[in-house]
Amino acid sequence: MAQGSPKFAHSIKQQEVVIPDLTIKELLEVIPAHCFKRDGWRSSLYVVGDFTALTVLYKTTSYLDGLITSEAVQLLHPFLYYASKFSLWAIYTFWAGLIGTGLWIIAHECGHQAFSESKFLNNAVGWVLHSGLGVPYHSWRISHAKHHASTSHLTQDQAYVPRDRAYLNLPALDATKEDLLGSSVTEEVRKELAEALGDSPIGTFLGALKYLTVGWPAYLLFNSSGQARYPFGLTNHFNPNAAIFSPKQRIQIIISDVGMFVWAAALCYSIGKFGFLEVFKIYLVPYLWVNHWIVLITFLQHTDPLLPHYRSGEFTFPRGALATCDRSLLGDLGPVMAWLAATLTHGISETHVAHHVHSKIPHYHAWEATDALRARLGKVGIQLQGRNSGWGEMYRVYKQCKFVEAEGDIVFYKNAQGLAAARPKVTGVGVDDGHDSGVDIPEKDL
Repeated sequence: MAQGSPKFAHSIKQQEVVIPDLTIKELLEVIPAHCFKRDGWRSSLYVVGDFTALTVLYKTTSYLDGLITSEAVQLLHPFLYYASKFSLWAIYTFWAGLIGTGLWIIAHECGHQAFSESKFLNNAVGWVLHSGLGVPYHSWRISHAKHHASTSHLTQDQAYVPRDRAYLNLPALDATKEDLLGSSVTEEVRKELAEALGDSPIGTFLGALKYLTVGWPAYLLFNSSGQARYPFGLTNHFNPNAAIFSPKQRIQIIISDVGMFVWAAALCYSIGKFGFLEVFKIYLVPYLWVNHWIVLITFLQHTDPLLPHYRSGEFTFPRGALATCDRSLLGDLGPVMAWLAATLTHGISETHVAHHVHSKIPHYHAWEATDALRARLGKVGIQLQGRNSGWGEMYRVYKQCKFVEAEGDIVFYKNAQGLAAARPKVTGVGVDDGHDSGVDIPEKDL
């Protein structure tokens, strides 16, 4: 139990987390200069590589599907032919989803102007790729730029914003029954919170599953898990007049909506021509996998009991950038799966901190930039390598990260019992040198 906290019935040994006082200049100067070089030709090769991988995967699956016949192979029961074909295409959708996530990440880099030196090429490639994956390119690019400018800021961040007691209708904090920093609570408070938050294994599983299945469209359509101060019911990524956007950005939102119309029309045409089941197994299921991976990756990059969140009194851009973590995607399934997942998704989960320090670093340079940053951060006791990213970790984090307090400028998530795994260790005064670190602030957009 933390020193000085009340001796209540339930307590936790908290980890002190160093709150950075580094400037962006200090962070950028340790990254090799060539890491900031954007090469449109090299980036294009990754697009070609991803589409080639998808084509080979589809052709191979189709060929194997043709071999699952009674003439080619003898199985013990007719049902096994259907089961074998189902399993084959299920494997296809899984890997196609990971490859599609890689294309999603390249489109995301276009939004950061990290694909090439040309803004036109960045936006053209990004619009095509993201529209083809059901994402309104400019709309999400703008809100995502705001996210980068204010990562982990409780009233300015745009995604995975923690909710406080009032928002969740939880009992108000009573300092005689629980510690503000979450080191200890009484049995009464523990029961109240657990009941109000529905703390149970099945509840946690269903909540995490909901995130992974409908979390992405819910964010685009209803601002789910987005900034709570935006008007409820009127905030989405398809409305040019939504609070997310400024009036001069409306034409870009309309262009994004046109992309969504073309995407929907292409789906309807394909279903009419090839049939729903064919489109479902070749495109729609991989598309759902892509949405699943994007939510899993980004949720775990920004959500963890050891990651701080800030209010205006303590927020700086460097602190926000370092309130994220790198994770090995599917690392819990072994080194081979970790390598495959990282390769197919272009390392977005493994190099996320560097991406927040400077968002225009292309993914092929992000690995080297990450190594340099880790060495620098390690000198001041900051370690931002999180646990392996996967379904088990999604469950753990979703269970541990329930709410934050409405008081305090630096807060950590508390679990359903009102206990927090971490507390801040402030070593100096945060300094922001005004460098936007490659983030295109929306108000500066054309």
